[in-house]
Amino acid sequence: MTREPDAEREAGSDAGLARELFRLASADNFRDVAGPGAGYPTVDGGRVRPGVFYRSNELQLTDEDVLSLTGLGLTRIHDLRVAEETGAHPDAVVPGATWHGFPVLGIPMEEIASLGSPEAAIDMMERIYAGFVADPDCRAAFGAMFEQLAEPDGPQLFHCTAGKDRTGWAAALLLHLAGVPEEIVLADYLATNELATSSRATYLEIVSSAMGEHLVETYERVLVADEAYLGQAYFAVAASYGSLHAYLTEGLGLGEGALASLRAKLTG
Repeated sequence: MTREPDAEREAGSDAGLARELFRLASADNFRDVAGPGAGYPTVDGGRVRPGVFYRSNELQLTDEDVLSLTGLGLTRIHDLRVAEETGAHPDAVVPGATWHGFPVLGIPMEEIASLGSPEAAIDMMERIYAGFVADPDCRAAFGAMFEQLAEPDGPQLFHCTAGKDRTGWAAALLLHLAGVPEEIVLADYLATNELATSSRATYLEIVSSAMGEHLVETYERVLVADEAYLGQAYFAVAASYGSLHAYLTEGLGLGEGALASLRAKLTG
């Protein structure tokens, strides 16, 4: 992907401003999909509307953060985790919001245990992102969630465990639908690496003490957002559908009405 220097500076600036967004102490990758301030710019001169869609890592929340989310007026919470994840770490109940599960296979725990090198970790992550597009169950889950996001009710939140892979792909699709330039979509995806510094460091400390310092570099590749990972999803879209629009309609089964509703909610 080619970036113009000025656009790259704008993208990096917008992503850096993510720290100024409304944040949660107990969910460090929570943020507004619209981005910082008045929202990300779109190619037609508009802005993505804040306060419509939110994204997060798992909602293991303090009482104070539950109150904060309640104050946002959330109507629906969409959980992209599979049953093993939701069973081990169920979401906090947020008054006023109904919970909906759309299980998408993320990082397979059984495979993580056998990772022996950074290269093996990268290969696994790239296969996961390609699977978001190629796997019919993943497509069905994303499609069903997007149908609900298109519904004309109040603010909605979607999340997975770390809020970077399944959630990152869904957020990227919404920003593309809104007409956000590619370089800013990428910068928003990579902002996870800044915002989730604390939780990533905690996980890596556990790896170091339980498994050995020599595996920290390997496991770090699993815990970061990487342009190459997102690129595998785009490559799979191009190979199987030819365009993001065809992926959304043919792959996810979204009608033009749902897409128009999402665009209107994002930018109208």
